[in-house]
Amino acid sequence: MNLLALDTSTEVMAIAVCRGDLVLQHQAPGGAQASAALIPAIGQLLAQAGLELRGLDAIVFGRGPGSFTGLRTACAVAQGLAFGAQLPVLPVDTLLAVAEDARARAGATRLVAMLDARMDQVYAAAYEWSGDQWQRHGDIVLQAPQQVAVPPGWALAGNVFAAYGPRLPAGERIEALPAAGALLRLAPALLAAGQAVPAAAALPLYIRDSVAQTTAERAAARAAAPPRP
Repeated sequence: MNLLALDTSTEVMAIAVCRGDLVLQHQAPGGAQASAALIPAIGQLLAQAGLELRGLDAIVFGRGPGSFTGLRTACAVAQGLAFGAQLPVLPVDTLLAVAEDARARAGATRLVAMLDARMDQVYAAAYEWSGDQWQRHGDIVLQAPQQVAVPPGWALAGNVFAAYGPRLPAGERIEALPAAGALLRLAPALLAAGQAVPAAAALPLYIRDSVAQTTAERAAARAAAPPRP
């Protein structure tokens, strides 16, 4: 398949293109820079692969959870490119991509995927590899790091260890991201399962309803948090 994958849900802007067996990837700082840098970087990567937008089978993007601004950026770019080229769009959960990235990096098959949600919280979900696809156990949650449930023997994967390491449950720890390469590997099975949508129906996945806390909410969070070592 010919696919374009992109993710700007974290502080890393990740893009990948596959043309048959050829896979090209690009990573750069994300955050506020992603909105200006994403489209030019996509154009360069497509050119390197010898592809035009109309030659793609679909556009894949990390739909969330993650940075509100980053999710909107990725979704808007995926929609705009798909509208112009009349392509389907495949929204993929970013925590699923974290799980796949951890499997590629460390061979993990049972793990809790996590992303930093800021404000002393993490996004988390449990995934198990069945041999040909991932199964999610339970819902995606937004919790304080010390509240994340990790089954015995399961690994932890994500970008949360530098910020919350001492407060996280015990277990093997794998640095992982919703990498564009992981999105590409997930895409064929998800497309075959009919999860692609028209560009207009591609939407971000927001788990948190607000990016700001009141003074009282911040005070309550500080009081509930255990002392830092």
